[in-house]
Amino acid sequence: MRKNTVRDVAVAGRRVFVRVDFNVPLDQGRITDDHRITASLPTIAYLGEHGAMPVLASHLGRPKGVDDALRMDPIARRLEELLHRPVRKLDDCVGPSVEPVIGAMRPGEIVLLENLRFHPGEEANDPAFARALARPVQLYVNDAFGTAHRAHASTVGVPSLVPAVAGFLMERELTYLGKVLEAPTRPLVVILGGKKVDDKIGVIRNLLRLTQTMLIGGGMCYTFLRAAGGRIGSSLCDEERLGLARDLMAEADRRGVRLLLPLDVVVAQRPASDAPVRVVDAREIPDGWMGLDIGPRTVAAFGAPITAAGTILWNGPMGVFELSPFAAGTRAIAQAVAESCAESIVGGGDTASAVEQLGLADKITHVSTGGGATLEFMEGKVLPGVAALQDAA
Repeated sequence: MRKNTVRDVAVAGRRVFVRVDFNVPLDQGRITDDHRITASLPTIAYLGEHGAMPVLASHLGRPKGVDDALRMDPIARRLEELLHRPVRKLDDCVGPSVEPVIGAMRPGEIVLLENLRFHPGEEANDPAFARALARPVQLYVNDAFGTAHRAHASTVGVPSLVPAVAGFLMERELTYLGKVLEAPTRPLVVILGGKKVDDKIGVIRNLLRLTQTMLIGGGMCYTFLRAAGGRIGSSLCDEERLGLARDLMAEADRRGVRLLLPLDVVVAQRPASDAPVRVVDAREIPDGWMGLDIGPRTVAAFGAPITAAGTILWNGPMGVFELSPFAAGTRAIAQAVAESCAESIVGGGDTASAVEQLGLADKITHVSTGGGATLEFMEGKVLPGVAALQDAA
């Protein structure tokens, strides 16, 4: 799925609408993780160095109308620090206060629009709002893979009105995630975690066609353990998906895929930093106790296929890694993936945060910036924001 990129079009002297994903976590106006900002710097720098006029646009949070706590001002300040150049932040993203400023831009100048979601037309993909966004620009670049699964005005409306290509981050996401689906170096090992089976059903089904080994941890593993006849105490369990879990395990068996569940788990009576913990057999969790991380035997069992892998795809932590008593499993798997000689792709969201926090991101081949977008892509779905971009010749 190759798309034209900023390299394939003339950018000099053009006002370029760049859809970025600057939806970063904030703590009282302070950015606590700027990975999504730094990930788009190569595209922004390229446009500036080649005489373009980048107009950066993003959403931030889930505002219902204008919300002063979700304005883009902290993003503009961080961008200036990272780019070592001025970034002009506007107080709106469309209208008479915006268009003259964009029209007067000079090559190399950078403008950051206000939060797109302050306008209901963004999520509604309102044609009038899309036209207002597109009116002052001559080219569209999407560098926001994390929003590519949303058919919003800034992801599908604007690119229907002006020539639309991918940025370098979007290109990188499509290259690495696409390779997993199309031509992975084998053996392909898929590691899935997180809380909900429901979030991963499509991913599991699609990847069972491709993988040789699937490792399942996190909160979702207890539904599979229960479906396989295990006792899981008060662990998280999706009762409505027990039959589906049995079907997926049977499908893995038919396809000759090794689907490995935890052998042992770390349990507590509540998910808290000060809770007493025990390590027990994963299929014999006592009543009143809940599984909150994979145990040391499981780490060893999962480590063997990770070490032998040609390609690793990992989405979802192995436990409640935010709490120190239940972080060891995720940390051990992250270390094994980082030390592997395989091409490693880590899915977005909590998994990306985990490898960043552990200081291992630079040892991973690709850390995706997508959460839901990554999952939908791995299901084999067509993402609207990707489909809107020009196909490469």
